[in-house]
Amino acid sequence: DEKLDEFKGEKKDIAWGSQIRSYTLQPYQLIKDHRTGYEMGNVSAVLDGNIDNFIKEYLIVKKTGVKQ
Repeated sequence: DEKLDEFKGEKKDIAWGSQIRSYTLQPYQLIKDHRTGYEMGNVSAVLDGNIDNFIKEYLIVKKTGVKQ
């Protein structure tokens, strides 16, 4: 069970203010990951499932502890 808990990582309560990303569609288009500081302007690509850059940035921040 300890190995499974270590694999799962930290879990937080889902509450107001625990937002991971914000999506701005008007008057400009931008998606920002609040955990990493990573931003992307190609909203259509992200909504179509292209989230590889967000995953990459999250893993970098998790490993180094340094936000963009």
